[in-house]
Amino acid sequence: MTWSPAVGTPLPETAPDSRRWKALAFIALAQLMVVLDATIVNIALPAAQQDLGISDGNKQWVITAYALAFGGLLLFGGRIADLWGRKRTFVTGLIGFALASALGGAAANEAMMFGARALQGLFGALLAPAALSLLAVMFTNAKERAKAFGIYGAIAGGGGAVGLILGGFLTEYLNWRWTFFVNIPFAIVAAAGAYFVIREPAGSRNRSPLDIPGVLLSTLGLVSLVYGFTRAETNGWSDATTIGMFIAAAVLLLAFVAVEARVKHPLLPLRVIADRNRGGVYASLGLAVIGMFGLFLFLTYYLQVVKGFSPVKTGFAFLPMIVGMITGSTQIGARLMTRVRPRLLMGPGFLLAALGMLMLTQLSVDSSYAGLILPAELLLGLGMGTAFMPAMSLATIGVEPRDAGVASAMVNTSQQVGGAIGTALLNTIAASATTAYIADHAAGATNQQLLQAQAMVSGYTHAIWWAVGILAVASLIAFTLVNTGVPGTGSPAASGDTEGAEDEVLVPVVAH
Repeated sequence: MTWSPAVGTPLPETAPDSRRWKALAFIALAQLMVVLDATIVNIALPAAQQDLGISDGNKQWVITAYALAFGGLLLFGGRIADLWGRKRTFVTGLIGFALASALGGAAANEAMMFGARALQGLFGALLAPAALSLLAVMFTNAKERAKAFGIYGAIAGGGGAVGLILGGFLTEYLNWRWTFFVNIPFAIVAAAGAYFVIREPAGSRNRSPLDIPGVLLSTLGLVSLVYGFTRAETNGWSDATTIGMFIAAAVLLLAFVAVEARVKHPLLPLRVIADRNRGGVYASLGLAVIGMFGLFLFLTYYLQVVKGFSPVKTGFAFLPMIVGMITGSTQIGARLMTRVRPRLLMGPGFLLAALGMLMLTQLSVDSSYAGLILPAELLLGLGMGTAFMPAMSLATIGVEPRDAGVASAMVNTSQQVGGAIGTALLNTIAASATTAYIADHAAGATNQQLLQAQAMVSGYTHAIWWAVGILAVASLIAFTLVNTGVPGTGSPAASGDTEGAEDEVLVPVVAH
């Protein structure tokens, strides 16, 4: 479906797939698996490191191998979905992810583990954009789309925290290998269901030849960018290789844009990101993820190291955030999306999340969980859930069906790059503040253990202040760049310039 300016009654539409809601269940299950995996492995990492004899210098590659493959290949995965078919790409991604997870669970040494994580990233890069683009082409009615993306957004937002709970249980009561094996039943059920239930709308593929220069430049550029931020976290921002990676990323990505502007069949048509609404979504989502990634990391360490929570108790401590995200996505975002402009959900949503983050700047060694952390998590969850839901939908609405895969891949790319930036940037800020605190207070300290805990919390609060500012900027971008009207009545984010489009009425027409 495309959108075209018109006045009067909408033209007839093709009948929606009667099995689309069943399909949503399997798409959501696959999304849950991918999001779970992003956090569940973090909980298991210390045990896996010890069991496999991975050195402290190499342990980061358990995370980095996945991040590089996933972040670097997302645009390629989105284009493959458009070219090869989203259902086929989705099922292939699920099967490959299950096999890679089995390899990771059976890893006998660090080489097997790193290889398994890279394969997980590769198949995740096929799976994630195919899942989102399937929703984009299957749910075209405004109210149904709001409900479907509400469910999807709740899972995308809350799945990470669920991963902390599940990871804690599996690591504490079984062993770290089950944090990989648990993906297999998810993948099998989702793949079988998708194979028998999903019917991709006819005529939505993009069979243009693959843009090989675009694939190489985008993959190498994104890998360089993600690796640059990952290396900055461990080796510092002034490290020669870190700086070299950032320079290489800038050169490669600028060359990618130049190539895409000239080739006949680009990997990423610039019309997808040139639209101010989609550009605003990608930018605000990326910034929001920067803040959220830092929070998960700091709160996990605060609860376990400073407060002495077990892995399972730490996972349950994140439940209020999950409840907030699900409520914000399904009860606020989905219900209001067909009544108010997206920016009136995204902007206030990010501000509410910033308010929750602001509360956490008051953390101290003896802070009360019930009095400070719980209400802050609820605000964060409500705000992010409310903002993520319309953002996910707006990132793909109005896109030509042939571009749905790459538009969906850009959502994942902005989140993946945002996660890499957030982890590196906020960790660096926290580490610097911790070191400074110890230097300032070491002379008069009588309890070294208490000093270490206070220094750690000081580092976290300094970084959280930055996260507050980043979320405020995300809100500002949403308010200023996202100017589309109410989906179905106002201007959806159609490709092209939408300046002044708020007063234009658009109605659906069938694309031939």
